[in-house]
Amino acid sequence: MSTFHAAAMAAAIAAKLPFGFPVLPTPSTDPGATGTAVVVAFSGAPGASIAIQVADTAALDDGSSDRQLSDRLHPAFEAAVAVLGAGTLGEGEETDAASVFSDAGVQVFDLVREDGSTVARAAIRIDDARAAASTAGPVRLSRIAGVEMELVVEIGRTRLPVRDVLSLEPGHVVELDRAAGSPADITLNGRLIGHGTVVVADGDFAVRVERIIDQAGTD
Repeated sequence: MSTFHAAAMAAAIAAKLPFGFPVLPTPSTDPGATGTAVVVAFSGAPGASIAIQVADTAALDDGSSDRQLSDRLHPAFEAAVAVLGAGTLGEGEETDAASVFSDAGVQVFDLVREDGSTVARAAIRIDDARAAASTAGPVRLSRIAGVEMELVVEIGRTRLPVRDVLSLEPGHVVELDRAAGSPADITLNGRLIGHGTVVVADGDFAVRVERIIDQAGTD
């Protein structure tokens, strides 16, 4: 499955959900789900199945609490499938979330607010993902060009006991799990997309991209 396209669709959903606060999509570490979700099917080249589950519908800030949840979420579904191009978006239906979120080929994203709480979740399955990777060009992606995605450069990490963390002071050196000179990891919304070298540009740290990982054909 195309990780990039699924991440772009999740970002589009996050940008369009009618919350009164910003939310950011992050790959879920728990693909399971309980309760219900709104699911739509998209017929196109490629097609897709998309499900959105809102933790608390009272948090939706669109002044339309009397409308069907599927109607209130429709703009988010439209924004998501804009990544894939022309096609037909079906009607939203509420269904058991467990069966949708655990379906083969699905990528699950938690939609989290600034305090780290999960306010919604999205399950995305792109059908004929190879077609998505080859046909979803700049014109289609330009429809969500204004959606912000979190790019992180990581030079290494380590694990420390609580006693060592509490004893940290200015001047202490913490060893990381990576040798000096090794490439840094580049992640997009929590998913590894490439490797690069940390450099200095105009007095600021920057990253020179050395390699982009092709995940278009993986699940």
